[in-house]
Amino acid sequence: MTDSQDTAIPIDSTASVTGPRRVIQVGETRYTLLGTAHVSAESAADVRALIRSGEFDAVAIELCDSRHHSLTNPDALGEQDLFQVFRQGKAGVVAASLALGAFQQRLAEQSGIEPGAEMRAALEESRQAKLPLLLIDRDVGVTLRRIYHNVPWWQRFSLFSGLLGSVMSRQEVSAEEIERLKEGDVLESTFSEFAAESERLYTPLISERDRYMVLRLAEDAPPGRYRNVLVVIGAGHMKGMAEHLTAPLPEAPRPEREALEATPPPSKIWKALPWLITALVLTGFAIGFSRNTGLGWQLVAEWFLINGVLSAGATLVALAHPVTVIATFFAAPLTSLNPTIGAGFVAAGVELYLRKPKVRDFSTLRHDVTHLKGWWRNRVSRTLLVFLLATLGSAAGTWIAGFRIAGTLFGGSP
Repeated sequence: MTDSQDTAIPIDSTASVTGPRRVIQVGETRYTLLGTAHVSAESAADVRALIRSGEFDAVAIELCDSRHHSLTNPDALGEQDLFQVFRQGKAGVVAASLALGAFQQRLAEQSGIEPGAEMRAALEESRQAKLPLLLIDRDVGVTLRRIYHNVPWWQRFSLFSGLLGSVMSRQEVSAEEIERLKEGDVLESTFSEFAAESERLYTPLISERDRYMVLRLAEDAPPGRYRNVLVVIGAGHMKGMAEHLTAPLPEAPRPEREALEATPPPSKIWKALPWLITALVLTGFAIGFSRNTGLGWQLVAEWFLINGVLSAGATLVALAHPVTVIATFFAAPLTSLNPTIGAGFVAAGVELYLRKPKVRDFSTLRHDVTHLKGWWRNRVSRTLLVFLLATLGSAAGTWIAGFRIAGTLFGGSP
């Protein structure tokens, strides 16, 4: 691809812009990187001033399609088909997105500045100026999944429990957290403490996105297509993106970009583990019955009770409908022996049938999840809790009951 170079920022009508800028010339196209703070009124003013200057013929922003849709349609997240969310295994990502939105709303209430104001400014000004708008960031769901797969399994629970705990807390957002938001978005701020100490987390959260956004520029705004492109990004991405822009880019950026969108497949061991557990449990039942019919029934009863009680108890914590609790109690022991369907899916399906969310649940979802009690009061978020907690309860029941069976058969325990 065409050679690139940094150029000095010319003195012009936008001299009052306070945010950091880097201008990089690649062939016939000049890319102006504007570093913004996501909780700064000044950044929004900078964006408006630059677009109104008339210097640019395209605007690229640090948003993906889903976040752009959420920004232009705040109720979009709540309007999703919940049954499809559960069937496609997206409940965790949706719950995390809701939690991040709750954190963002708390910031707005505390600081008086709506996070993402500079992105809204870019949307409004580019529309009024009739400039092409390029969405260059990676989908937030892909980033969350790549974070999940990139960190060790033992770190995942603490990572995401810390995420949910921090965004559901009613404590005031600290000054340090607000300062971190001046370098990145809500997602980066939430994970920044972990990312500073973990390269495995930093890579998918920051460095991969630096590269991804430059590849999207190479696809959607290659040298020669536009004269001057304004690139609105969080200040924390400026250094990485500038380095990638000044280095030679691939002639065909799409394959590398698609590779950064792929979710690494689970290892063969993790894919086989549920089936292995099922085989071991059924083998345990067979051994029990071969020794003594009473022992065999004892093992079966313990499996059903431990699985059923823990899963049903978890749905009780989510304040599920009594019928949902009963259905989960009977479904969990059976779904734990069938890796193709989970107890959470059954529990959420029954809850949706009995307590179908109403229009007001979708319209108040974003506000309700800013309060801890709201997660239980709103039917949409409560159904997500039913799914997640029933899944955790079933997983715990499977391991506890499995060890109980092994102990009974081989450890001599009653």
